[in-house]
Amino acid sequence: MSAKKSFDTEVAGKKLLVTVGELAGQAHGSCTVQYGDTKVLATTVQAREPREGIDFFPLLVDYEERLYAAGKIKGSRFIKREGRPTDEAVLTGRMIDRSIRPLFKGTERKDVQVMITVLSVDQANDPDVPSLIAAAIALGISPVPWNGPIAAVRVGRVDNEWVLNPAYEARAKSQLDIVVAGTSVDVVMIEGQGSEAPENIIQEAIAFGHKHVAKLVPWIVKIIKEVGKNKVTPNEETEETNKIKTKVNDWLKPKVSDLFTKTNRQTYHIKVDELKAELEDMLKQDNEVNKDGRSLGLKIFEDVLDVSARQMVLQKKVRVDGRQLNEIRPLEAAVGVLPRTHGSGLFQRGETQVLSVVTLAAPSAEQTLDGMEEAGKKRYMHHYNFPGFSVGEVSPVRSPGRREVGHGALAEKALVPVLPDKEKFPYTIRVVSEVLSSNGSSSQASVCGSSLALMDAGVPITAPVAGIAMGLLADPDDKTNYAVITDIQGIEDHAGDMDFKIAGTSKGITAIQLDIKLGGVSLEILNEAIDQAKTARAKVLKVMTQAIPEPRADLSPYAPRITSLRIPPDKIRDVIGPGGKVINEIIDATGVQIDIEDDGLVMVTAVDQEASAKAIEWIKNLTRQVVVGEIYEGKVTRLMNFGAFVEILPKQEGLVHISELAWHRVDKVDDVVKVGDSLKVKVIEIDDQGRINLSHKQTLPKPEGIELNPRPSGRPYNDRPRNPGFKNSHRNHRY
Repeated sequence: MSAKKSFDTEVAGKKLLVTVGELAGQAHGSCTVQYGDTKVLATTVQAREPREGIDFFPLLVDYEERLYAAGKIKGSRFIKREGRPTDEAVLTGRMIDRSIRPLFKGTERKDVQVMITVLSVDQANDPDVPSLIAAAIALGISPVPWNGPIAAVRVGRVDNEWVLNPAYEARAKSQLDIVVAGTSVDVVMIEGQGSEAPENIIQEAIAFGHKHVAKLVPWIVKIIKEVGKNKVTPNEETEETNKIKTKVNDWLKPKVSDLFTKTNRQTYHIKVDELKAELEDMLKQDNEVNKDGRSLGLKIFEDVLDVSARQMVLQKKVRVDGRQLNEIRPLEAAVGVLPRTHGSGLFQRGETQVLSVVTLAAPSAEQTLDGMEEAGKKRYMHHYNFPGFSVGEVSPVRSPGRREVGHGALAEKALVPVLPDKEKFPYTIRVVSEVLSSNGSSSQASVCGSSLALMDAGVPITAPVAGIAMGLLADPDDKTNYAVITDIQGIEDHAGDMDFKIAGTSKGITAIQLDIKLGGVSLEILNEAIDQAKTARAKVLKVMTQAIPEPRADLSPYAPRITSLRIPPDKIRDVIGPGGKVINEIIDATGVQIDIEDDGLVMVTAVDQEASAKAIEWIKNLTRQVVVGEIYEGKVTRLMNFGAFVEILPKQEGLVHISELAWHRVDKVDDVVKVGDSLKVKVIEIDDQGRINLSHKQTLPKPEGIELNPRPSGRPYNDRPRNPGFKNSHRNHRY
């Protein structure tokens, strides 16, 4: 292992410490990064030989959370080892991947793995930004060919002031939360959300973040120069490769204009497959091209298509489907498309079609979070499905991958700022977006579909949210020659240089995500794209509000209703009962769901309103304070020689003394009442020990000339002064 070396700098008033040569010595590049007491280990390894038979760069980025980092043991009783990564871990891994991938040469075929392991978290500083920096340094000091380095920072805004790398507490108060990664010149990746932040605020946030990124990059360059290894020379194009490229280019160019016409996705791919077959036949007939050369020719075919699509836009200012640069594909929106769900919305943009469906449930259906950083409950969830048929392909159904998790989280992030508070709308909300057809930007169609479905379900969101994906086509030899395009479709995403997803309301932005391919993009281009997206978003919102202008006033008849009431916190134990006996009795008898908060908020969820009313009355009676003078219809539970005990409220009994059973003299209690009888009674006294004295006769008409029975003190029974020392058989009885 090489000698340990440490480097430090200050970021936002905290020390950022990098250590090389201490851990993971056999990795091709490794380092630890510590910020506060949050510490991560990043390693990089490259395969010795290229992988045969692939036409992509095999990069694998793994972000590994370790519960010991937070001093936790997994909550499951049976499995204590970390298992499937949390959604948060998947999203952080994707963010790192999206930041480092654009700076690799696309022709590389040796597997590269970047792994980040979280060793310690201080519950103040999120490990995602230190992890991204650690990955960049590990790659930079390794022999792996990579055009870095990059750096990253987080940007917040609290009380109209910019905050660099805000801790969790400050982030909770922030108007926005944005991670910016880039080189000293350009922005490479953005991931963020805002509370309907105006476009100019988002633009300022990105510029503020990149300013600090540009300060960090030279420091990282110094680390790499001091401890970095010599880079492996990437594969260069051979004379044979150049010859085949020329052949394919000359053969394909005359045919491209016919390919890029106003056709749908399926027709386009049919034409592409036909051209590929013709190209393969042409290469087979060429004696100078062997089998490997034919495979290379088919790969070059894709590159030529991309270049042709790019040139068409840059030279003619017309896109492959004939649209103008800022033109959106045809839009359609509908709600209530499913008869029995709680809410549904169908959104279509061109060939991209998404069906979003809402399910409402009781607060107890919230998701429990038990990760390295997160703990608590989550009441709003958005899940995204992308089946193979949506792109006309055969694809086995598997558990959600990184793409599905990432797209679902982006749409979820976009809708969170407009959701009602739990006090106003206590439901647990789940939205599922089914991608039925895709030709670009299905994640932003999911944002639109989710808004429609939520409004159809009667969820009182403050405003509908729409999303649009912005693209970029730039001249690789002259970056000043570029075109920002609105609403990219599949081929423009594949051939283009940028996928900039921007979602928001008419007031401002709620979520953004930037992915690029050309190694970086300027602030000028990003600002242009943000402004252009605002205009496009307004057009999408107009179509959505034509389908449903505002949330429905009433929930679906198939959705449960939640009725809330408050009880004194010290009465919660009376509702729950020993071991949950009482609350389970209510649930079993009525079929409702009951959730109780620590502050005494009780939420009863039921589809049957009669059952809900019964449960609520039951709870009210359990927590009701008995007041002298109130009249109840109770049930006789026990008979004694001195009187009858009557249950006037659940688990609350009072005594009707024999003298209070009737206006006439009663010799035996069972002459008047039997166990199980219903008896109307009036509360006449609550003694110092909380025992309740009742009267049945005072609920009956009083015969003329009859006075209240005198007590031994000479005072009327219901007007006796409290005397703890007064001896009486029923007062000394415990009940």
